[in-house]
Amino acid sequence: MNTATPCHDTLRLAEQLISKPSVTPNDAGCLDLIADALKPLGFECEFMDSGPDTFRVRNLWAKRAGSTRQTLAFAGHTDVVPTGPLTQWDSDPFTPTHRDGKLFGRGASDMKTSLAAMVVAVQEFLAHNPEPKLGIAFLLTSDEEGPALDGTVVVCKALQARGEAPQFCIVGEPTSVLRTGDMIKNGRRGTMSGKLTVKGVQGHIAYPHMADNPIHRLAPALAELVAIRWDEGNAFFPPTSWQVSNLHAGTGASNVIPGDCTVDFNFRFCTESAPESLQQRLTAVLDKHDLQYELTWTIGGLPFLTTPGSLVAAVQQAIADETGLTTELSTTGGTSDGRFIAQICPQVIEFGPPNATIHKVNEHVALSDIAPLKGVYRRTLEQLNAGLSA
Repeated sequence: MNTATPCHDTLRLAEQLISKPSVTPNDAGCLDLIADALKPLGFECEFMDSGPDTFRVRNLWAKRAGSTRQTLAFAGHTDVVPTGPLTQWDSDPFTPTHRDGKLFGRGASDMKTSLAAMVVAVQEFLAHNPEPKLGIAFLLTSDEEGPALDGTVVVCKALQARGEAPQFCIVGEPTSVLRTGDMIKNGRRGTMSGKLTVKGVQGHIAYPHMADNPIHRLAPALAELVAIRWDEGNAFFPPTSWQVSNLHAGTGASNVIPGDCTVDFNFRFCTESAPESLQQRLTAVLDKHDLQYELTWTIGGLPFLTTPGSLVAAVQQAIADETGLTTELSTTGGTSDGRFIAQICPQVIEFGPPNATIHKVNEHVALSDIAPLKGVYRRTLEQLNAGLSA
């Protein structure tokens, strides 16, 4: 078991990345820093910037060919969420700070330490394997925490069009819980949102017969939707869930029946349900209750699942060798760019440090988690490369 403190190179690069205020979509020079570290290793670095001038996104596809057609891509994002009130931070969020055995700064956990560990892991791997059979790539963006319209999805479409998609991918999302290596994500649920506006007739609350209350009309349908069991899930996913996030109606006055009612809702769905079937089942309930309505849908991402195979096995073994832990496979949590990569890459997993402080004030990563993170990435490269050599 490796209990060493983080190696100097990984920590130094993580600190350099944290010091750059790369709030979405501003890359703030992070990708240039990473490209400069990869070029001497034989990587061809291609920037695929996208989006309007008011929201310009930087994307990097860096690839080093191996002697086979098999490629492992390390994927991630350089952008971070806003800091929130600076007065609530114990140190400047873009000044990497050591305190109580932890590295503090925005992006320390999500996910600049992962990016640094990936780069150094590749450096160490190539130092001992200068001509590997395994190709290695980096797919990085500055638009993961934002709309995600001009980031990873743009690169994936380009790679698919020219037949350059990787066979394996590790996304550096912070997936661990208590210690680096105790959990990896081998899939994620899909997300689909809807905005439903139920029509009524506005009127005076003392004359209900002259109005038509859309809230009252919606209530029975809403109760039925809440009670639906959309599917039973499977061995890897919990059942699909449906949740109302916002409900708006009324003018603010207590004596006015509203003319319409708007409901925002979201499906988090597993591989047992398709977006089309969920849409059809929901609208059937609305029609059954004879509602007059408008409904718009937004599919934020499809579910993906990597069943245990060569990539999962390599990461599991790397974690066991590096940390002594038996990792847990999980599909819980929100969405990630893995949903785009899984459309072109058959084996995608997510693995990174503990996620307890992501998006929070005083975000941090334990110094003791950094070396194992880098070690697992390096050992995974070794495992996959050895498999190609067997």
